[in-house]
Amino acid sequence: MTGELSPIDKAKFVAAKRAADYVEDGMRVGLGTGSTAAWLVRCLGERVREDGLRFKGVPTSTRTAELARDVGIEVISLDEARWLDITIDGADEFDGDLNLIKGGGGALLQEKIVATASDRMVVIADIGKEVETLGAFPLPVEVIPFGWQTTQALIEETLISMDVMGRHSSLRMNGEAPFVTDEGNHILDLHLHRIGNARQLALVINQMPGVVENGLFIDICDTVVVGYGDGRVEIRDINEGTVETDRLDFVEDDNLFRDLAD
Repeated sequence: MTGELSPIDKAKFVAAKRAADYVEDGMRVGLGTGSTAAWLVRCLGERVREDGLRFKGVPTSTRTAELARDVGIEVISLDEARWLDITIDGADEFDGDLNLIKGGGGALLQEKIVATASDRMVVIADIGKEVETLGAFPLPVEVIPFGWQTTQALIEETLISMDVMGRHSSLRMNGEAPFVTDEGNHILDLHLHRIGNARQLALVINQMPGVVENGLFIDICDTVVVGYGDGRVEIRDINEGTVETDRLDFVEDDNLFRDLAD
């Protein structure tokens, strides 16, 4: 089954497999959303079934919650957990300071709440997600439906004074209708191409009426586990200033890979 995986999917898998080792018995664990996070949930489900691992997972979206339950992970809410030992999630981009763009899967609000309610955030990503400067991936901004076009206009006007290369934005769609988040909001994708001062931009955007949250995760990620298509894994810890390398072998497991949608 693994022979059918693309190099990118192999990279996602080895990153998720390595990051699953951070989870220990009794932990309260934030479970991210997206294709890479789905690999993690499957890997953790395998440890639950085969190793008897017992922990409580706090999903960041309804689809992650469904997958977690399907693979045997005990799911609780953040209110029940109150505080988490660790959150493991993917990213759409990360830079050398481990600042992130997230929200490509449409769950940035829950993802940011869960990540900041954790002792540690670990990001899992393939090497293609690393960038020198954030901004090539469109920056998601969650907005309330009421007056979203006015909010969009305010954002685009404000971007004129920001250190960015582009100022176009678009409403994320789901077929013919606007995409709706788990909280009932819309997402504006900002096509900035390059973000010169991500910290400043995040603060300014969140001051605008109608904006709920943005997809810039600044000073939240502690560790990134980077996967490569040949099985190599690189673990970068921003707090310790360390870089470790590892290699994982691919083992076919139909239960792990079956029906895993990207």
